Amino acid sequence: MLHPSYHDLIQAVNSGVEPGEEPVVQSRYSIVIATAKRARQLIAGEEAMVSSAGRKPLSVAVDELYHQKVRIVSEDDTADDGTNE
Repeated sequence: MLHPSYHDLIQAVNSGVEPGEEPVVQSRYSIVIATAKRARQLIAGEEAMVSSAGRKPLSVAVDELYHQKVRIVSEDDTADDGTNE
């Protein structure tokens, strides 16, 4: 298998959640949106946080999520920090 499964990605993203707290990601849709957004950032010129030699931006984005190099932040969290108006 070249890529992790959705189940593996969801487990990796939610690995930092304390027992009893709501998971950050609860569906495949959230994983798809997060990887697409990160791939667009990479295309726009942001630096990859994992080895990207010869790989497509979407593959790099999936790898970054799986290795927990980027975090998925809920809309509620971005509103709380005051940076998103």
